[in-house]
Amino acid sequence: MHLRPTLLPALGVFATAARHLNFARAAEELHLTASAVSHHIRKLEAQLGAPLFQRHARGVLLTAEGRRLADAATAAMADLDAVATRLSPAAQGTPLRVSTLRSLSYCWLLPRLPRFRRAHPHVRLDIQTDSAFSRFDSGGPELGIRYGLGHWPGLTAHLLMQDEMFPVASPALPEAVALRDAAGIAALPLLDDLSPQGWPEWFRAAEVRGPVPPPQITFNDSTDAMRAAVYGMGAALARTHIAQPYLQRYELVRLPGPALKARYAYYIVHPSHRMPGPAAQSFIDWLRREAADERTPIPALPAELLGQAVPSVGGQRRRRPLPAGPD
Repeated sequence: MHLRPTLLPALGVFATAARHLNFARAAEELHLTASAVSHHIRKLEAQLGAPLFQRHARGVLLTAEGRRLADAATAAMADLDAVATRLSPAAQGTPLRVSTLRSLSYCWLLPRLPRFRRAHPHVRLDIQTDSAFSRFDSGGPELGIRYGLGHWPGLTAHLLMQDEMFPVASPALPEAVALRDAAGIAALPLLDDLSPQGWPEWFRAAEVRGPVPPPQITFNDSTDAMRAAVYGMGAALARTHIAQPYLQRYELVRLPGPALKARYAYYIVHPSHRMPGPAAQSFIDWLRREAADERTPIPALPAELLGQAVPSVGGQRRRRPLPAGPD
């Protein structure tokens, strides 16, 4: 049989009465009279065709059928209460949508986000790295982190971090370990991404003469170029904030040569016609504080791995640092 929707109030009254095993206490909790509670119970029993309580002078006891229904009703009410709580604005928190680069999110932002969540648990973040969310129209992000010259039509930009570029490779790559100068990097397989500055500019800064060999693999995202370098596929031209967690874990090491100051930098942006709300301003202030700390927060290594030596460029051995990072 199917319970009619009109019986749902009676089911709620029954669940309360079953919890108290006392109609008067149930009536007090529900702000009803004891006779009204009794009426709801009799109505439910008539619909089901089964007694739910055994009534006696001292009160009531659940029948076998009543216990089964009480278990189901209590679980259903708990589920409904949990959903209703999550739907309330106070429980949902203040939403904040942020658009950013996948490479920066993966290597710089995500390791730091636990600190923001602890400081601002009421802010419900929506982090978007899809280019389709980069437009700041209705329903779009309130804030963004962009990489460029700091000028975008319709957006106000605040400098977050400058950047530098330098070559890196896996310490497990034999050719990289043997390098003694920047000129030798040209003999390595070169990995590239779609950054506005690349290997030709770096080789000029390093004063390495001669033609620059074409990259062996080109990626459209810096994250993939870094991961390819970790797997020993060649040398990548890394950006400071993208490479930092890999360097801290010694998955990558710097190769000989200078750091090239990048023309582009990271900026916090928001629509010029709309001032950031309180949650967005908290996120902006937090980003600025985090940008002042160059080290990436990373989880601790298991105790058995602490203190192990790892290889570095030039044949030297380094001690593995106490923290270790995410993949």
